[in-house]
Amino acid sequence: MPTYHRETWVDAPLEEVWEFHSRVTGLTALTPGFMNLEVERVLGPDGNPDPDVLETGSRIEMSLAPFGVAPRQSWTSVITEREYDAEAGRAMFRDTMEDGPFPHWEHTHRFYAADGETLVSDRVEYRLPGGSLGAAIAPLSGPVGFEPMFRYRHRETKRRLEG
Repeated sequence: MPTYHRETWVDAPLEEVWEFHSRVTGLTALTPGFMNLEVERVLGPDGNPDPDVLETGSRIEMSLAPFGVAPRQSWTSVITEREYDAEAGRAMFRDTMEDGPFPHWEHTHRFYAADGETLVSDRVEYRLPGGSLGAAIAPLSGPVGFEPMFRYRHRETKRRLEG
């Protein structure tokens, strides 16, 4: 299955980077404007709306209209795993697309502390729609499709947290 991976060092402590990424406001702040993101509903694992922190079991219902030219697409992500170990200097969470444009989408966010900085690591395992045609163009999806979005996400993370 194709994967996309990007890492960036952020000159900020793990706790701050983790807190920023643990909220839906982090998602909206890190989504480029060209994606035209609309968060429609966020539910915590207990079903309560608008949780402060995206814990395991939280659901984010959103829609996207990349570049404003494609029809708006619904996307539901579920936080399937979440771990924070301050003592070990690491944290991670994983979100899986439950409903949306990809037959498979699993995004693992990892964070590692070192000397007051944090390594932010994104890994996406995905399958494009379109069967064999999607599989044939998958090698281009990283550099053409995902790279601009994740380059923005990492640059914006640095800008917001390095202050």
